[in-house]
Amino acid sequence: MAAMPPDSIDLIYLDPPFNSNRSYNTIYKDSTGQALPEQAEAFCDVWELTEERERAIADLPVLMRQHGMDDSTARLWELWIPALRHTQPRLLAYLSYMTERLLIMRSLLKATGSLYLHCDPTASHYIKMIMDVVFGHQNFQNEVIWHYRKWTGKAKRFQRLHDIVFFYSKTDQYNFNVLYTDYTDKSLKRKQNYHTRIKGDDVYVTSVNEKGVRENDVWQIPIINSQAKERLGYPTQKPIALLKRIILASSNEGDRVLDPFCGCATTIAAAHELNRRWIGVDIAYHAITKVVRSRLHDQYGLSENIAYEIDGIPKTREAAIDLWNRDSYQFQRWAVERADGFVSAQRAHDGGIDGRIYFHTGGGKMGSMIVEVKGGAQVGIGVVRDLRGVMERDGCEMAGLIVREAPGDTQRRNFQREMGEAGFIEIDKRQFARMQLLTLDEVIRGRKFTTPFAEGLGERQEQLTL
Repeated sequence: MAAMPPDSIDLIYLDPPFNSNRSYNTIYKDSTGQALPEQAEAFCDVWELTEERERAIADLPVLMRQHGMDDSTARLWELWIPALRHTQPRLLAYLSYMTERLLIMRSLLKATGSLYLHCDPTASHYIKMIMDVVFGHQNFQNEVIWHYRKWTGKAKRFQRLHDIVFFYSKTDQYNFNVLYTDYTDKSLKRKQNYHTRIKGDDVYVTSVNEKGVRENDVWQIPIINSQAKERLGYPTQKPIALLKRIILASSNEGDRVLDPFCGCATTIAAAHELNRRWIGVDIAYHAITKVVRSRLHDQYGLSENIAYEIDGIPKTREAAIDLWNRDSYQFQRWAVERADGFVSAQRAHDGGIDGRIYFHTGGGKMGSMIVEVKGGAQVGIGVVRDLRGVMERDGCEMAGLIVREAPGDTQRRNFQREMGEAGFIEIDKRQFARMQLLTLDEVIRGRKFTTPFAEGLGERQEQLTL
């Protein structure tokens, strides 16, 4: 978002993590036939005060001043930080993450633009305080309650059957289209055609408005249940009716709508159906390349590079190396998922495991190939030996190594000898090398590790998910 031009967006809707202390990995079930508990990083809603987050927190007052916040506002954060650090450190990590992004979102909005932030009661009161600071309390327009029925929850409290959507404008010149909802049957009977209401000496004549009554701030829209046609299996998917209501209210045809946490593309789908232009952003490579791309193609017949473009995902060697130089962790994510793997949940101290590729081994059991990514220019034989040791200690069936540069002749022979000594596994009467190597160029060309997933299950499951 920081690279996007300011004052260029008409409407922003975001459904970010809620600070719920939950992990969402349901989407990966489509690729393997069962949930993968440790592979939930892309959908993780668990927050920690890492060194990186501490640096971002320390920079927040400066960032706020750079975005035009006054000193008293920045001072509020400076007072808030030590209190939260000692009482609710995870909440501090979450709020700082959201504040950074809301500051940039405000700069992207046109003067006539609006932002809708979707959350739940877990941290909604804290989020509203931040939004009051970033957007100004005077630009708070509504707290919309999305009410739904979902019989679940603890027995010793009322059932939680609503989400919250905060509606803020950038200025008091924001666009807004009045929406209407149908009359109830009782109201229609009371307002049949024309009727006269007498108050004192005054006579009022009222009629039924063909549009209905003005929409209120409690929206009763059903959730996406297991039988819903629009259900994609995405863990945080929202109903398209919810997004259409927001887009109709706060944008017009041809306007640009941004969803910076686009997930399974419900905002994109709603914007497309309502003739808006759209931009969707997501940190999960799997979400963009599998879910979003497939939804646009299957539901609307939209093709990449014709109807829309995907940016930010390396498609060339130069782009991949640039990503490595800017953010080695994101390079690892890209490489793992490009090879049909799932990113490991732990960002640091991964023990040589950057991701895994899962496959069936027979009898309803799952096997895996651990994947390690090395983006540096030089990789020695010690990396191969270490990976072999991790594979054996972990007890997994296979191990794959992705390297930036193709090994030279002598190095290749050393790699082949070490990997060859790891032997083979036999699954469904087929043999697979336990240790395998892919280069960056091969990954870019779409080559995969030779696993049971790629050989058979992968093709079948890809047909199911697409």
